[in-house]
Amino acid sequence: MKFSRRKRRRGALYSLRSLLRSRRPQQAVHTLANRATLYAHGGDFFPALFAALDAAATAIRAEFYIVRADATGARFARALRDAANRGVDVALIYDTVGCFDTPSGYFHELAAAGVRCLAFNPPAFRRLHWLDVRNHRKVAVIDGRTAFLGGINVGDEYAGFGDSLARWRDLGVRVDGPAAAELDAIFRKTWVREGQDELAPCAAPPAGAGDADVTLVNGTPHQARSVIRRSFSLAMAGARHSIRISTPYFVPGPRVLRALLRAVRSGVQVQLMLPSVSDVPLVQLVSRAWLRPLLQAGVEVYLRQGTILHAKVMLIDEAWATVGSANLDQRSFHRNYELNAVIDSRAFGAQLQRMFADDLARSRRLVADEYAHAGWLARLLAWLLSPLGRFL
Repeated sequence: MKFSRRKRRRGALYSLRSLLRSRRPQQAVHTLANRATLYAHGGDFFPALFAALDAAATAIRAEFYIVRADATGARFARALRDAANRGVDVALIYDTVGCFDTPSGYFHELAAAGVRCLAFNPPAFRRLHWLDVRNHRKVAVIDGRTAFLGGINVGDEYAGFGDSLARWRDLGVRVDGPAAAELDAIFRKTWVREGQDELAPCAAPPAGAGDADVTLVNGTPHQARSVIRRSFSLAMAGARHSIRISTPYFVPGPRVLRALLRAVRSGVQVQLMLPSVSDVPLVQLVSRAWLRPLLQAGVEVYLRQGTILHAKVMLIDEAWATVGSANLDQRSFHRNYELNAVIDSRAFGAQLQRMFADDLARSRRLVADEYAHAGWLARLLAWLLSPLGRFL
């Protein structure tokens, strides 16, 4: 029985990789023998990230949607400046809209210290779509050997332990091994595509020494058949026992909705965790229209209490997971540059399972009757605003 279950799980992963490569070969890269480390809170993630930046010897490639000029941002800037001063090749991509509130002097000081800074898609009113295309990735690659990724931006609200509205609930992952070199290659392609000179590739990483197979899913905007959405749907289709999802913004669209409904109707336990309080209330309101059929079908929906949930993770059968920058919404599917990692590792899956169980203990379950008795005005607004879902 154990062999049969493992065989089915491997078959689902093989289908995921094969289909992703056949549809978007340049946007799904599979690597073997990585070491994956979970940082279940930003309070654990940033000390590890800063230690790795401080130890960088040859190159740092950092790509973040938001970089704030607060205490966390100041520590990040110091690590980049110090690295550049000791001869490390440092390059930073930050999103113009995400960093709208960050003073330009922050990046000017980095540039003066030798850090190559690139503002992604700055305003260009001759191209009216510039506002709609964003770089939502959160990645840092050190020496082509170690990488950090997830949903965590550089800012104080991401740097704690999720115990208050000022310290959001988020997570990050460290990957050591071949996947880091592939992330370095993805960064360098983005750098050149934005009109910059080519960056030298890092030295080849040593042979992997971990148990994690990592498939990198590189999502780009304006795809009729989104590779990000496809990876989520295929992962759900491969589940045999359980699907556990944590996402801050839930506007899944009909294809992902059908995948979830098929899973629960086939006997898979589906648990969906959402924030009880959102930093984007409009998205929270629009998501109500998608929750009703899920609740009626038996999907367990939980609202994380006490903080703003920002973690983006899906755990399948407690054995393989999707972690990264993409939300279960139309913006991540069709309008953002996103980066997810599909991690096949029972040890890593066990860590995520413990984290999810801890979050469940801090959550309140939403029941179908409660949704049905919601105020008529809230239901009407959710229905009226649902067409906006494609832009959120």
